[in-house]
Parts: sequence; structure tokens; C-alpha cells
Amino acid sequence: MDTKATLVAAALKLIEQEGEAHFSTRAVCDIAKVKAPTLYHHFRSADGLLNAAIAEAFEQFLMSKRSAIQSPDPVAALIEGWDNYVGFAAARPRLYAAMMARFLSGADLPAAREGQAMLRHRIAQIEAAGRLAIAPEAAAQVIWASVNSAAMLFLSGALQPDIAMGTPDAATVESLRDCAIETICKSKLPE
Repeated sequence: MDTKATLVAAALKLIEQEGEAHFSTRAVCDIAKVKAPTLYHHFRSADGLLNAAIAEAFEQFLMSKRSAIQSPDPVAALIEGWDNYVGFAAARPRLYAAMMARFLSGADLPAAREGQAMLRHRIAQIEAAGRLAIAPEAAAQVIWASVNSAAMLFLSGALQPDIAMGTPDAATVESLRDCAIETICKSKLPE
């Protein structure tokens, strides 16, 4: 692994362990076993490194989504993608929180745009199959809102344990998903 990739991997490790609020170039340099000038040579600033790390996190997320979606049925594939999204947030809550913060602040993240395009494509496939019950844009909004609501349950449980939400109940998460799918689809859920 080259030095730049090592620094990005160290930044991701630090974000996952400590969260973006505790991110420091000193800690990244310690993990990567390099001196600060090396970091600044490759990224110019802490923010440059954070941007690169978050872009890499979105790439990893997108790769996991691509491998998770196996079904040729567009509704089943949408469910697989939804479950993968929530699973990523549950497994990597601090990283997911940092990713969403960058995404929502308007950062240019090609993999995030591609993920949104995948969602719209899947909905277009459902529409082409005659199974979409609402307008495609509304369907994308329902899926986006439901998957982020489920992800937020995992974030609050992992990152804010004092609010007493606890670990999300699997049936609650499944219900969020199924209600969203039933809202956008004309036919029953695939078995």
C-alpha cells in the first residue's frame, strides 16, 4: 500500500474508532507511522485528508452495495440494497455519521451520486415492470427517508447511549423497510 492509501486507511480507522469530532492529523500520523509533513504533502490539510477518507468510505459502501444486490427482481434487489445500507450504518456508525455529514454539507462525492443513481435506476426498473404505485421521485424520497430513519436508529443507539433508545429491534427496522416498499409498490413484497 502506498503512503497516500496508508494515510487514508489510518484516517478511516481513526474516524471509525473515535468519530470525526476526535479526528486529528497527529493521531492519523501515529497510526500511519509517518510524520506530519508527509500527510500535508499528500493532502495539504486535515480537511483534504478527511475529504479523501470520506470519498474512500463511500467507495467501500458502494462496493458492498453492488455485491449485496443479487436478485434479478427489482423489488427484491431494492430490499437487498436497503438492508445493505442499514447494515453498513449499523456496523460502522461513526464512519457513517461522518459520511452523511459530508454528504449533507454538499461535498462532491462521486460514489454518493452513483448510489443515488442506483436507487433511481432500481425504481425505474420497478416502474418498467408495472409495479410502481407512486411517482418515481416520490418513491425515491420514501426509500431514502425510510433507510435513513432506520440507519439513524443505529446511530443514536451507538453514538448517544444516554438517550436510552437501545439497540434497534430487528422487527422495527424490518417494519420500516416493508412499509416503505409497500408504499411504493403495487404488488406484495417478494417472499
